[in-house]
Amino acid sequence: MSGMELTREFFLGFIKLHILHHAAQEPICGVDLVEELGTHGYELSPGTLYPTLHALERAGYLEHHERTVHGRRRKYYVATEAGVEALERGKAQARELTRELLEEP
Repeated sequence: MSGMELTREFFLGFIKLHILHHAAQEPICGVDLVEELGTHGYELSPGTLYPTLHALERAGYLEHHERTVHGRRRKYYVATEAGVEALERGKAQARELTRELLEEP
């Protein structure tokens, strides 16, 4: 695996946690997620975001509900109970990792 591929895989994990974080707070659609993640420096194409959303849904961490907004059907994703549990585990692991990497007590 090249350095770029490893970096992409690493950040994809953070992106998944970020998606679960927002989906646990309120229903969110793909367009809004692209915009939100963009504010944190992630430049996601639909070709990356939607397969990630679908994988999280297949894993049982997200579910979607369709709404019509301005004449367009949109899927709004919400975290399931399993998704919230996975988010909490992920947050604990991210805390531990960042403390060690940043050498914080």
